[in-house]
Amino acid sequence: MADGAPGGPVLRLFVRLVRRPLLPAVRLWRRNIQLRVVAATLLMSLAVVLALGFVVIAQVSKGLLDAKEEAAQSQAAGGFAVAQEKANTPSAVDGPDATDNKVGRDASTWMNSLVKQLASGGQTAFEVVALGAGPDAGGQPGGQPSGPFVSGVKGARASGNVDPTASVPVALRRDVNHATGTFKTFSQIRYTAGSGDKAPEPALVVGKRLTDINGDPYDLYYLFPLTQEEESLNLIKVTIATAGVFVVVLLGAIAWLVVRQVVTPVRMAAGIAERLSAGRLQERMKVTGEDDIARLGEAFNKMAQNLQLKIQQLEDLSRMQRRFVSDVSHELRTPLTTVRMAADVIHDARVDFDPITARSAELLAGQLDRFESLLADLLEISRFDAGAAALEAEPIDLRDVVRRVIDGAEPLAEHKGTRIRVLGDTQPVIAEADSRRVERVLRNLVVNAVEHGEGRDVVVRLASAGGAVAVAVRDYGVGLKPGEATRVFNRFWRADPARARTTGGTGLGLSIAVEDARLHGGWLQAWGEPGGGSQFRLTLPRTADEPLRGSPIPLEPEDSRSNRARAAADAAGAKASPKAQQGPGRGDRSPIPPRSAVAGALPVPADPTALPGSGARVVARPADPDQAAADRAAAERAADTEVDAAADTGADTDADAQQAAAAQEDGAGGR
Repeated sequence: MADGAPGGPVLRLFVRLVRRPLLPAVRLWRRNIQLRVVAATLLMSLAVVLALGFVVIAQVSKGLLDAKEEAAQSQAAGGFAVAQEKANTPSAVDGPDATDNKVGRDASTWMNSLVKQLASGGQTAFEVVALGAGPDAGGQPGGQPSGPFVSGVKGARASGNVDPTASVPVALRRDVNHATGTFKTFSQIRYTAGSGDKAPEPALVVGKRLTDINGDPYDLYYLFPLTQEEESLNLIKVTIATAGVFVVVLLGAIAWLVVRQVVTPVRMAAGIAERLSAGRLQERMKVTGEDDIARLGEAFNKMAQNLQLKIQQLEDLSRMQRRFVSDVSHELRTPLTTVRMAADVIHDARVDFDPITARSAELLAGQLDRFESLLADLLEISRFDAGAAALEAEPIDLRDVVRRVIDGAEPLAEHKGTRIRVLGDTQPVIAEADSRRVERVLRNLVVNAVEHGEGRDVVVRLASAGGAVAVAVRDYGVGLKPGEATRVFNRFWRADPARARTTGGTGLGLSIAVEDARLHGGWLQAWGEPGGGSQFRLTLPRTADEPLRGSPIPLEPEDSRSNRARAAADAAGAKASPKAQQGPGRGDRSPIPPRSAVAGALPVPADPTALPGSGARVVARPADPDQAAADRAAAERAADTEVDAAADTGADTDADAQQAAAAQEDGAGGR
């Protein structure tokens, strides 16, 4: 249902109210394998018991009815023979006026006597009903028949307060009237009002056409109650249902006990594994017996012991490495200070040296500067590894930090012929952060962009939305090749080992930067495409310790190759659509202007090959080198003409949030 539909909110509220009480049960069902096994066993057992019960009841019911039909037909055949014999046998008539045995005899009186005599032999086993011949015999008020074939017997007669016309089905009477022989059917015996409101009973009705003492036809029916058979069948049903319930409960209890013996050690292992993952490496499983579960427990304990030993060895090795790096860094400071003093003296006096010696003094001073930077970075990395890095957060305006970074990078940008643009600095961008660490991160990103930008523009964008602020540094240089995204944040990694480090980088810049971002609870992510440049995005929470849910700047820039291609396709479609609708004599100019290649571009979801830890992304290089050169030229033109007019974009999607959250779990690196 659409959101705008009147019933939409009501339906969603109803679904939410229904789902809320079911959530604990659904969670228990998903997490408890013992419950699922026992429930499946109960359901399958119940299905088997129900199927077996239906089969047994059907067979027993068929057997009871077959036996009842056989006995009823035999009993009715004897009764029919007796009735016909009495009609054919002369009877002595008292009185001097009797000239013939059948003359003057009352057929109605004879029928009453016949019904009573036949019914007296069955007691409660059956009832007898006599109806006049014809399809509607006995149907008129007063018991008078209305059918065209009625004669002799007037009305209907029955034993035991049985309602004759209501107890004998019309279909059976029709069969008896139109054919010879014995007919049977199942019906109900209904009683008259004088029987004390006795309830109807199921019965087997057997009927046949006979003749009375005057030779007139009539219908004689035997009604055999099925009360005893119904009681027997009900008793069997109750017995089977009771036995089925006990069987299902017993099978459920057996399944619960069996599964418990298997699930309990598994639950114990899961609990111990959780405690092991929490750092309690001394936890072990309790092993009893020599079965498969016991062997599993022994293997688990052995694995935990080996894991503890390996972790202890790695911790000792890591501690030794950190201690070594820290000690070496500190121990090298004293001789480095001495060497620095001597190098400064030599460097100051280089004008008195010959050219070769003077150049050597300059090289010595430059390499000493780089060596000091490397020592400082190593000390910083050792503090991160030891968990000793502290955050001094205070409210700062990121615009001031960006200005200081750009002022410091301006000489290098002028040397490279690069122009640094700043977007989104019209409004304050305030966040609680460590100014020194944020400035170090941005300085690293801007210097890298200038160094790898090949003289093209570098765009620095600031934005804030919700509880997050972000700074993105975009360059249009060589970009990132496929596979480099997984290594861009590694320590001492270089995008091109053949390129000279003109800025004296140590290879630890991005590694320290990602650690600084993580210390703030923020993200440092990268995107790039071959020949299309790259973009690094720093996202920080406005308030310290506030979790991030998105970034106000898209990770993939709007002027990327894929976004520009999509914008061009959309613009071409928008331009072609009005032309197709133009009438004769109209111009070719479309009334709908095409969308901008930058502002109209849609955000593209993150590539699945991106590095989870950093959010980096790489787009494959096109096969045609000329096309790549054309794309670079188009990127430069787009940067010159469109970047200044680009507005700050909205918050990133949840995919960026998840990608950046995973970045906090991955390793750090440098570029």
